[in-house]
Amino acid sequence: MENMNLKNKTIPDFTEVLASKAPVPGGGGASALVGAVGVALGNMVGSLTVGKKKYADVEDQVKALMEEAEVLRQEMLDLIDGDAECFAPLAAAYSIPKDDPNRESIMEDALRVACSVPMDIMRASCKAIKMMEGFAAMGSVLAISDAGVGAACCKAALQGASLNVFINTKSMKDRDYATGLEKEAEEMLATYCPLADQIFDGVVARIR
Repeated sequence: MENMNLKNKTIPDFTEVLASKAPVPGGGGASALVGAVGVALGNMVGSLTVGKKKYADVEDQVKALMEEAEVLRQEMLDLIDGDAECFAPLAAAYSIPKDDPNRESIMEDALRVACSVPMDIMRASCKAIKMMEGFAAMGSVLAISDAGVGAACCKAALQGASLNVFINTKSMKDRDYATGLEKEAEEMLATYCPLADQIFDGVVARIR
């Protein structure tokens, strides 16, 4: 499967291929895109905060957060294509005849590869949610709703990517390896989904 350069597609083109029967992009790529959108909203909050006298005391912190967020946004965009590429070996493995003696080992390796980028999307989403906590706390009150939307997007990215992990670990024969991935994924969900909810609920409390 060749690199489709998905991250550079227009929004209509991306969603069109997402809606098709093409194997990629799928839930993983969509999760990475949603995560990138969430991080971008965090930087929007930062952009509306820096340079304002009211927030001069936190300007340096916000600027530092924005620099980190920009790096993470680019990483999330790269993971859109990374997810498509990591799915390629698994798509090929499923086409191997079931009586092929090498099928099981090839499938096992492919499942590991297929989990790799969704795990990276989850890790990036956790960083993004933590960043959103900073943007929500220090950012301009005029953009606080955008911090809430960003937190919701980053939570969706985290949860979405986890499904791509769990659907593949379920098929792994090496249960120790699978359990290790599942444990890490479950810990991320348990820690950062509540944090995203806390950020979102805090925004709601401030604007209603």
